[in-house]
Amino acid sequence: MYQRDFLIKLVQARMPFGQYKDRYITQLPVHYLEWFSRQGWPSGQLGQYLATMFEIKTNGLDEVLKPIIRQHR
Repeated sequence: MYQRDFLIKLVQARMPFGQYKDRYITQLPVHYLEWFSRQGWPSGQLGQYLATMFEIKTNGLDEVLKPIIRQHR
């Protein structure tokens, strides 16, 4: 249940600052996530969302989120 809730919150989360402020985290470009990967993830939930999205995008798993986005956004 935790993973499902985490993914629902992930698809609903928006970037709170920076160049991509207010965009859904699922819409962030890979190069932006790569920058965080090199510089260090923010602390807390935001860092977890960004790191998870980085793994999803770099492994070509974006399709997994589409049904969750349709149902929960």
